[in-house]
Amino acid sequence: MTAFWTQADFDAHEGVHFFHDATSGLTAIIALHSTHLGPGAGGTRFWHYAQPEDALRDALRLSRGMSYKNAMAGLPMGGGKAVILAGPDRRKSPELLAAFGDAIQSLGGRYITAEDVGMGEADMVAISSRTPFVTGLPAADSTAAGGDPGPFTAKGVYLGIKAAVLQKLGRDSVEGVHVAVQGTGSVGGGAARLLAQAGAKLTLADVEATRSAALAAELGAETVAADAIMDVACDVFSPNALGAILDDEGIARLQAPIVAGGANNQLARAEHGAKLAERGILYTPDYVINGGGIIAVTLEYLARRDGHACDVAQVHEAVEAIPARLHAIWDEAASSGRTPDVVADAMAQRLIGR
Repeated sequence: MTAFWTQADFDAHEGVHFFHDATSGLTAIIALHSTHLGPGAGGTRFWHYAQPEDALRDALRLSRGMSYKNAMAGLPMGGGKAVILAGPDRRKSPELLAAFGDAIQSLGGRYITAEDVGMGEADMVAISSRTPFVTGLPAADSTAAGGDPGPFTAKGVYLGIKAAVLQKLGRDSVEGVHVAVQGTGSVGGGAARLLAQAGAKLTLADVEATRSAALAAELGAETVAADAIMDVACDVFSPNALGAILDDEGIARLQAPIVAGGANNQLARAEHGAKLAERGILYTPDYVINGGGIIAVTLEYLARRDGHACDVAQVHEAVEAIPARLHAIWDEAASSGRTPDVVADAMAQRLIGR
């Protein structure tokens, strides 16, 4: 592997930490992009990577995205991200989670973790036995925030889709709006349920075809194969799986005037925001629309740190501010002639002092 600071995705990261524990089998990277606004906060991804360079790329890109996401959400947190390099069997052991908790603890509070792909609430509980710098822990009751942040991310995506439909199509409702949803896990599936309740027409796809089929049966939606969802003629293409799908080929395939979804790092490269604009497609910056989850776990963490429970109503109120941020980005993009991704990046960079 070449030196990480020469990688294209290295962006003056404050720290990139490698951890290995032979006894438990832990191999992990924790990347801290910026702590200008507070400790680096971002989830841990547990994934089997074909090449270690792919894990480093994820850590670098996702930690930078968390700096921007937290700043744009108005949170007192910087940007960090962890990846645990899983084996082909993706097996997690109590010893591995304990070793990872010790790794987080060794950073002295500079990194706050939460769940991400491959990690769940039970894993956060296990890690919390070794370090207090973890959030997404079970809520005491229904009035308190805690546990799986996915529903809050899904709510933000749903509200962001509604905002994009208003901005691009001039419609103040998603009733009858055709949304093609790529990925029907916690976030995509949650957003699809909210869209269905509001009367949207849905086409669903997932690499686990049984999952999208079950959700389609529940919601009265249609399904297509995972590799065909970007070809669906629709009003909104909503990517909610893994990132970097908006490359030259992907953008050329789109038959939708709007892209709005919860996946991280949707643009494969910086120039792809302009390519979307050239096609007249309204882009919804991913780290703004998908900020609901980090809002939830950050408010939970801050409340617990200060010795009290977090009122779930406070989280909902903060998530409901996402559409206003999106409209501000789109309006500035329209008035300045810049693309929404460039405008959002500039806003976030100012907030983190860069």
